[in-house]
Amino acid sequence: MNDLEPRYDVTKKDLAKGKRMKIAAWSAPVLLATAPTLIFGFLFLFFGTTPPLAATFLFLGVITAIVGLFIGLIISGVLAYRYSNWTKAMRERIAADGIRAEEVNWFINELKPIERKALKEIEAGDVLLADAFRETLASRLTATRIVKSSKQELLLAKRRQNKLKYLKSEKSKDFQAEINRDIEKISSINKEAEQMLAESESRLQMIEAAAMRGGTLADSELALKKLSARTKELPLALEAAKMQDEIRRELEKEPLD
Repeated sequence: MNDLEPRYDVTKKDLAKGKRMKIAAWSAPVLLATAPTLIFGFLFLFFGTTPPLAATFLFLGVITAIVGLFIGLIISGVLAYRYSNWTKAMRERIAADGIRAEEVNWFINELKPIERKALKEIEAGDVLLADAFRETLASRLTATRIVKSSKQELLLAKRRQNKLKYLKSEKSKDFQAEINRDIEKISSINKEAEQMLAESESRLQMIEAAAMRGGTLADSELALKKLSARTKELPLALEAAKMQDEIRRELEKEPLD
């Protein structure tokens, strides 16, 4: 576990980069459409002394504004696509070692509509309950991702296990045994993630109920700590299994080729 990457923290540089791309995507069509309009509008007012010149400036202003808008929309689309890929990559880097409460906003689109509504209402009413709700949402998001990822890893491991059955190699039995251990480990992670998911969903309902009746969560502090611990440990365990599998693939290439 210690050989894995340290916890990734979102930096001010990351936030500034995302903000620049977002602003550029929104402003490109506006700037490229209004700039020629202003330029030719200025020429029309001060130099359109004759009808032919005025008509020419007006015509060129309309044409360049349309062209600028079209180019701006293309640039905006490209930047929006890059921004989407950047945010996706950021979410993967953040989630690799477990999502924290302060990182929930990065995954707001992954929340259920009812969770977004509840979060907004609880934040408006009770700061402590809102912190607990965010912590539990982070656990729920982490568990959901681990369940999905571990299922994919299990499927890949079983496919490779079936493939090795038909390959003749001196180390094929050793590889089979290692893959079996991986399958057991990932299955264990998957089961624990499913349990964590069920606990976090129950916990969310408890916090919502407490918010509605104006209660506190002092009696449930242990449950939060338990969920927080799993949020940190399970992603690292799954990443360790993935790393071992990648190393094994490299080792397999030599005797099997």
